[in-house]
Amino acid sequence: VRKMVDGLLKLIYPDGNFAKDELEEVLRVALEMRRRVKEQLKKLGGMEFYDVNFSYIDNDTFEEKYVSVPEQGGEHLIPEGIGNPGQVYTVSRSKSGMIGVYRLESQMLPGNGKFERTGLGSDREAKEATNTAFNYLKANSNRISGSISTTSKDYIINYQDLQGIGITSKLTLPTLIAISSIALGKPVQSSTAVLGDITISGAIVKADELANTLQACLDAGAKKVLLPTTSFADLAVVPPELMSAFQLIPYTSAEDAVFKAFGVE
Repeated sequence: VRKMVDGLLKLIYPDGNFAKDELEEVLRVALEMRRRVKEQLKKLGGMEFYDVNFSYIDNDTFEEKYVSVPEQGGEHLIPEGIGNPGQVYTVSRSKSGMIGVYRLESQMLPGNGKFERTGLGSDREAKEATNTAFNYLKANSNRISGSISTTSKDYIINYQDLQGIGITSKLTLPTLIAISSIALGKPVQSSTAVLGDITISGAIVKADELANTLQACLDAGAKKVLLPTTSFADLAVVPPELMSAFQLIPYTSAEDAVFKAFGVE
């Protein structure tokens, strides 16, 4: 940062004459440039880069000022407040290797049990994961609620890659929660991120790289995290200040995850 400030001042003010506000402008640009590098390293390199808050102190007022960048993760990717039924946020690793935030939005229509998806493109693994969710629901819907119909209703889910890093294949559990939510008219709890996944038999799949995934949740604005109990052993590698930023909600089965996503114990 010091070297960038030095170079920019020589380029913009070659006579060496500049006011305090002009110096501050150059300093903020330099901090923003450096933070942009650190934000990308954080996404690629993991927990050693997770603390990227850059600031400077005004020696006259002793005020500490923080410098942010537009792409630093969007505190509002997972907004506060109760969303619509069928709306689910999940955080997981994409095929590109980066951890991203994904939003599912659902519709339910009178029909004969069709399940349609948009936003997945030609990704075969992602489509198979969503089909697994619907097939699991058809076989086990009574364990969630007798009012969920997979024969007289059609369901449509749109999958959105909120950070443009590529879709994830960890979509079975989020899809199950999204369909259950729209079918029952029950929204997911406010500011909740769904972590982990399930297999066709209902076996729990723990979240990948828990510390990095939780950091992505924090950057996105999540306040609650739905977490498989199989991932709790990995909490030992999560910095305490990061872990304390969330209300961790453990689940032991697919049905348990659905209930707790709605705030039902």
